[in-house]
Amino acid sequence: MVFIEERGRIYAAAETGAVTAEILFHDEGEDAVCVVRTYVAESLRGQGIAGKLMEAAAEAAKKRGKKVAAACSYAEAWLQKHPEYKK
Repeated sequence: MVFIEERGRIYAAAETGAVTAEILFHDEGEDAVCVVRTYVAESLRGQGIAGKLMEAAAEAAKKRGKKVAAACSYAEAWLQKHPEYKK
């Protein structure tokens, strides 16, 4: 699966253009980004895609010198397992 990165968004799309997986985040102050939504199409769930999206978002934040905060339950659970990225 190929992820496409935009400002505040990382996603994957089907050939039809439909979004199949997505993570949305925004800057939260000068030192963090806040993940506000994670989405994976039902047909793709259970394959670790949401975790890969979180990792991609966390690495994008790290490149900018930022940590990650969470406003969605999946992101919060992932950050509990990966405290090195957590604000």
